[in-house]
Amino acid sequence: MGVISSLELGNKSRVTEFILLGFGFPVSPVLQIMSFILLLLVYMLILTGNTLIIALICTNSHLQTPMYFFLGNFSFLEIWFTTSIVPRMMLDSLSETKLISTAACFSQLYFYFVLGTAEFILLAVMSFDRYVAICLPLRYETIMNSRVCFCLVIICWGGSFLIITFPVAFIMQMSFCGPNIMDHFFCDTTPLLELACSDTRPLKLANFIIASFTLLGSLLITLFSYMCIISTILRIPSTGSRRKAFSTCASHLIVVVLIYGSCIFMYVIPSIGLNKMVAILNTVVTPLLNPFIYTLRNEKVQQIMKGIACKILRCSPTAHKT
Repeated sequence: MGVISSLELGNKSRVTEFILLGFGFPVSPVLQIMSFILLLLVYMLILTGNTLIIALICTNSHLQTPMYFFLGNFSFLEIWFTTSIVPRMMLDSLSETKLISTAACFSQLYFYFVLGTAEFILLAVMSFDRYVAICLPLRYETIMNSRVCFCLVIICWGGSFLIITFPVAFIMQMSFCGPNIMDHFFCDTTPLLELACSDTRPLKLANFIIASFTLLGSLLITLFSYMCIISTILRIPSTGSRRKAFSTCASHLIVVVLIYGSCIFMYVIPSIGLNKMVAILNTVVTPLLNPFIYTLRNEKVQQIMKGIACKILRCSPTAHKT
């Protein structure tokens, strides 16, 4: 039984804690422990995979290119994006009440959307990078120089802070006077606004516009870039060259489909029955798959990893060659 923790404010009470309902079905102690272990393993794999990508990019001179610079930043975002959600899920998997303070809830909400928005902008930047590399190869080094790459990453971070800070600040000023049971496994805008006592229609409209602008705007940039890329690749006479050009974009395109697809379902065309399952895909499954997608489909990264493995296992010089 959840008890609303509150402070007396005149004739109303202000909620100071929320209860996360999770998936809404009872779980036995054995399943709670199994859920915790599974989440822990997934979280460790996400941290290990993305950290490995960052380490490879930072330490190998062959990966000091704009494409891998953006990929390293994307892996960094994925680490913190997952950290904003999964550790709390692990804690709640062992808890009966699943209480979260309003301060912790607003903090989770803020970092989840800041990091997620930065990922969308960065995915659009990565698609632009692939567009320049394939459609304008002779001007690639001039256009995508180190200064431009650094500025684009700053735009990703700065743009996400500007887009998300004001809506979240407005949510924090809203009155929550009960009930305090949130039908989700983390603090998301839709279930949180359902608990507000004040009029949420203007904020819901603003959130819909922001979500549509961020998701669909960055998606349109990505789609336009890939339309140009595909058009250019199809004009390449050599089959081998076409295959190589497609392979450099395949990993990014798979990640784009996974991330944009799940978030469009959650925030642009939400469905109450699917939201929680899609949220699991967005917050746990996709960050887990991303490192494997980028490493398994990238020949250069595979070669470098094989070389490192050979050094560790002390392979013969002939075995070390790739």
